[in-house]
Amino acid sequence: MSAGTRVLVVDDEPQILRALEITLHRDGYDVDTARTASEALAAAAARPPDAVILDLLLPDGRGTAVCRELREWSTAPILVLSAVEDEAEKVAALDAGADDYVTKPFSVEELLARLRAALRRSTPEREPVIEIGDLRLDLQKRLVTVGGTPVSLTPTEYELLRLLAENEGRLLTHPMILQRVWGPAYSRESNYLHVYVSHLRRKIEPDPARPSYILTEPGVGYRLMKPGG
Repeated sequence: MSAGTRVLVVDDEPQILRALEITLHRDGYDVDTARTASEALAAAAARPPDAVILDLLLPDGRGTAVCRELREWSTAPILVLSAVEDEAEKVAALDAGADDYVTKPFSVEELLARLRAALRRSTPEREPVIEIGDLRLDLQKRLVTVGGTPVSLTPTEYELLRLLAENEGRLLTHPMILQRVWGPAYSRESNYLHVYVSHLRRKIEPDPARPSYILTEPGVGYRLMKPGG
């Protein structure tokens, strides 16, 4: 995946910028760097990246604005980095087009894993079967199994699980999920979503009280992960 893959890293902290540049080069990525929003947009236009790692707070603007401008012409995955822990800021970044959000200080290995997952999701072709740990979704047959055992889901439960599985590792906000599964009229019905997530957990989780597949990002949304991943 990494060979020939170009990543644009945008951060105004020289130490972080250099550390990420070295780490990504080590893993075989081609790397471009920028320290400001204007530099980032110019670099992306000159050499379109396959993925972007973007700091939320920049000297000449916010990462959310960069996300919006990039999304006008690019579908490259965007991972937002920031020391800002405000839930509203996370939601704003994701709604602006970011694919995931990592809070500083962060684990480099986790960031690389998120980057690889985002790049896999951006690949146009998708296998008709999704396997995540013991969870298996056959998209053609609309069949779900856990450890080889069939799981009976309602149509809505299936669509919710499918959306989460097709975005493995990606943090999806409550409004994003509600609009995709139920439609715009339900975009503010977070309690409605919580009920369905609870139903899904009872059906696919080894221990629904301690979920290992469907993880909660409090106040923001959910992500589906491989247990232990």
